[in-house]
Amino acid sequence: MSGSTTITVVGGNLFRIAAEQLGDATQWNRIASLNGLYDPFLQGITTLIIPRVDKNAGNGGILVSP
Repeated sequence: MSGSTTITVVGGNLFRIAAEQLGDATQWNRIASLNGLYDPFLQGITTLIIPRVDKNAGNGGILVSP
């Protein structure tokens, strides 16, 4: 995905990561979908693809199946 980056985290949750990386915790679902995840709570060491910032992409945090 153009404009995306990768990060590696140890545990944590996608809400915090979305807030820090995208400026909107409700965009956790964008990170989840891009990485094939369904659970916002991470265990162990995980490398994530972070999509580009899009201030209009928030949808209230609802995960839409691909």
